[in-house]
Amino acid sequence: MSNTVGTVLLTREQIEERAREIGEEIARDYEGEEVYLIGTLRGAVVWMADMMKNIKNDMEIDFVMASSYGSSTTSSGVVKIKKDLEGDIYGKNVIIVEDILDSGVTLSYLKQYLSVRKPASISIVTLLDKPSRRKADIRADYAGFEVEDAFVVGYGLDYAEKYRNLPYIGILKPEIYA
Repeated sequence: MSNTVGTVLLTREQIEERAREIGEEIARDYEGEEVYLIGTLRGAVVWMADMMKNIKNDMEIDFVMASSYGSSTTSSGVVKIKKDLEGDIYGKNVIIVEDILDSGVTLSYLKQYLSVRKPASISIVTLLDKPSRRKADIRADYAGFEVEDAFVVGYGLDYAEKYRNLPYIGILKPEIYA
């Protein structure tokens, strides 16, 4: 696998340090309050696990699967909910945990979709922010790292369901997905 990844953008140590910083920031921002983390499947699992270890508040976790990509490398613009929440978010401080904020189409839809359930608040935390590709008017409240417009994999991010287990984030060589 590693011979198909070009540049390593972020090491495990850099990501874990940022997860600690953001987890502590969330704990301060919601001091004395419970938070309800919603991980976006499948990509955010690794990031969410690292970050939530650093949030000292009472918390619940849940997962949702929504996609506008299908098997493509670009957004189709049509969002599908493939797995919905199991819990009730009414009156709760919801924090959507995302692996990458790219076009923003899926996340914008998901935020609106969840807001009809009347949570107390909805915040977004993302491991990677790629503002150069934004199509929807949305931003993260907490962002790990801003990245260039390149196809990144590792640490939960995939190409065709592979590479999620890499312990770093790297740029996939274009010949792999072209």
